[in-house]
Amino acid sequence: DVQLQASGGGLVQAGGSLRLSCAASGFTFDDYAIGWFRQAPGKEREGVSCISITDSNIYYADSVKGRFTMSSDNAKKTLYLQMNNLKPEDTAVYYCAADGDSYGSSWNMCHGAGMDYWGKGTLVTVSS
Repeated sequence: DVQLQASGGGLVQAGGSLRLSCAASGFTFDDYAIGWFRQAPGKEREGVSCISITDSNIYYADSVKGRFTMSSDNAKKTLYLQMNNLKPEDTAVYYCAADGDSYGSSWNMCHGAGMDYWGKGTLVTVSS
């Protein structure tokens, strides 16, 4: 079974950094699209960063480009999201997700292509 578990959220001041981790099991990163999403209170879920099965380019939302970096450690089967220069508007519950049968672009995977597997979220709160 595919399982994902995000961790690493917390309270941080604006300008600070956090690194989120997503422990994965039941699949190989090379064979699945993976990504990070977030949902702020009262807002729709947003794709933050994604990479597809067939597109080696990592997509980043404009709002995080240059501040967030997605990476993975295949040996540890862990996905990371390094978040620097955090802003209050980054406050949200962050989720990791994966999909094994969609072959769109990385952009598509973050914009409704439909990730099949979702982990429980981790809350990031950025104070001003």
